Amino acid sequence: MRSWETLDAADSPDGRLELRRRGESDFLITLAGRVLMNSAARRSEEALAREVCARLPQQQAPRLLVGGLGMGLTLRTALDDLPADARVTVAELNSVVVDWCRGPLAALNARAVEDPRVAVVIADVAELIRNPRAQRFDAIAIDLYQGPSGGRDSDEPFYGRRALEETRDALASGGVFGIWAERPDSGFEKRLRAAGFAFERSRPGRGGLRHVVYTAVRGR
Repeated sequence: MRSWETLDAADSPDGRLELRRRGESDFLITLAGRVLMNSAARRSEEALAREVCARLPQQQAPRLLVGGLGMGLTLRTALDDLPADARVTVAELNSVVVDWCRGPLAALNARAVEDPRVAVVIADVAELIRNPRAQRFDAIAIDLYQGPSGGRDSDEPFYGRRALEETRDALASGGVFGIWAERPDSGFEKRLRAAGFAFERSRPGRGGLRHVVYTAVRGR
């Protein structure tokens, strides 16, 4: 089996980001040595996009916010399911990740970031949720390297009580909130209900490491 080669690397506030490749189409993104994403293990990211898009209210020009670009696979799946008049904002903290999606990863994600429906913003998605630039979003999908887990308190910036209330307020009536997670979390589910969301939980695929997708809908 071929060994991994490092194609590019950059420092980030959380550690060193690296893009690695094995062969022609097998990629890894690592952070401080930890694997964040593997192109061969993508079913939960794609399921997140599909489930969010399937629950979007039927209307013209749906507006979607995606938190975290990664390899562009969640974005690619969403674009395949969205109408031609959709508008998608992607919030990504690290500009080098955008460069990778336009360069070495472009074939993998079918040049998703170049789609005319897409606007990529180098920003913290939590800030965009707190301060939406226009009307409310019809859907928000959070696909970060760390999902909700035990011990989150009210000040946690994505999955805590205050953050979920801010997400609810950033969504239009009936809007959809999708979250990728490593595993089910009962505390997070309790906070979702308290914030006014009805939700479903799924574990896509069979066998191997099965992550969790939460799909929540804001009450009207």
